[in-house]
Amino acid sequence: MIQYTLKCAQDHRFDSWFQSADAFDKLKSAGMVSCAVCGDPHVEKAIMAPRVRPARNAATAPAPQTEQPAAPSLSAPANEMEKAVSDLKKQIEANSDYVGKDFAKEARAMHTGETPERSIYGEAKLDEAKALIDEGISVAPLPFRPGRKTN
Repeated sequence: MIQYTLKCAQDHRFDSWFQSADAFDKLKSAGMVSCAVCGDPHVEKAIMAPRVRPARNAATAPAPQTEQPAAPSLSAPANEMEKAVSDLKKQIEANSDYVGKDFAKEARAMHTGETPERSIYGEAKLDEAKALIDEGISVAPLPFRPGRKTN
């Protein structure tokens, strides 16, 4: 396993573990690596300090006590815009049903009256979203991706 510090085009930084360096490259080329904060698919490896284990005999010696600055929390929003997007995501997830890749089908079924109307969110391909709009079905892109496991 290898841990990379990653950053997106919006300069959000986050850490992620991968099975190997090749696994990161394969997942990135398949479009399965995205920013943990904003969902931006344009993610690159950031400069990071290597983690080196101390020698076995160094484990018995007391470590020098130096004051180190606290690392920034990667799960907390870095600015007001990120906080607003995070709050929006929480509100949508709490008050809507996640329908996954069936979003276009569910939205169309609600529009035609086959299923009762409710707030939903999910995933749709660009051509599916355009078709919904052409049919007069109101949809809007969200500024985040639904949380899901990628590996």
